Amino acid sequence: MFMGEYKHNIDAKGRLIMPAKFRDDLGERFVVTRGLDQCLFVYPETEWHILEEKIKKLPLTKKDARAFSRFFFSGATECEVDKQGRINLPQTLTAYAGIEKACAVVGVSNRIEIWAEAQWESYMEASADTFSEIAENMMDFDL
Repeated sequence: MFMGEYKHNIDAKGRLIMPAKFRDDLGERFVVTRGLDQCLFVYPETEWHILEEKIKKLPLTKKDARAFSRFFFSGATECEVDKQGRINLPQTLTAYAGIEKACAVVGVSNRIEIWAEAQWESYMEASADTFSEIAENMMDFDL
């Protein structure tokens, strides 16, 4: 399980230090793709395959299913951590997430999210005001 929040910078070559606490659970190879809320999602191979199977079951005849599948898979790239603990993020993904330098790397249970630090802080500020309401709405999901 991934949890916690870490701040790192991306270098000029698009490399980002992956927090040491996340590296073992990520494994040797993992997938980075466009996420929701304009961040990047990072999945270990096992979690990626589970998600892939679920998306494959979406009906091809539904426009939203096709759009989601395209969005998710077209941005996906397989990554590895180098000897210095860095991952190389493609320019297309950093542009999508608005990442220029400062990043927030956030553990979210079965995945990691990578945010432009300013966007993460804005998201958290906006969410803080409504967290009680959000939590109340989650009660419908037996939390």
